[in-house]
Amino acid sequence: MASSSGNSNSSSSSQLQNSGSEEDLHQQNMMDQRKRKRKESNRESARRSRMRKQQHLDELVAQVAQLSKENNQILNSINFTTHHYLNIQAENSVLRAQMMELSQRLDYLNQILSYLNTMSASELVYETDQCFETSTCDHGFTKPFNLPYLNQPIMASPDMFQYY
Repeated sequence: MASSSGNSNSSSSSQLQNSGSEEDLHQQNMMDQRKRKRKESNRESARRSRMRKQQHLDELVAQVAQLSKENNQILNSINFTTHHYLNIQAENSVLRAQMMELSQRLDYLNQILSYLNTMSASELVYETDQCFETSTCDHGFTKPFNLPYLNQPIMASPDMFQYY
């Protein structure tokens, strides 16, 4: 009987060892499964992170393209405006030169009118008769088309002030 009780003790201890090693094996499997799940989760997280990073990079590239396009449009607008400004400035210079020339002509004509208004009618007739008789006059009022300021054309033109 002693041997049977010893046998039963040894068989129960071997069952305990088997159940302990099965439990250890089960725990090991659980830990391996957790590691695999964690690795899988980490891989998926890294994949999502790479996708977000790539999407962000694509958005930045698109933004660079859009900003470059806008920059080129602004530069074209600036160039057009500068060219237009220079043309207007040249035209303005021409108009100022013409205005000065016309202003001088107007001053000369006003001087003629004031001279003619200060003379009496008899003096005017006498002077013009005298000029026609002697063919020498000391003023150009009797031959207005020979006056230097009336024979000069307006010299300013838009081509004079072109800026390139």
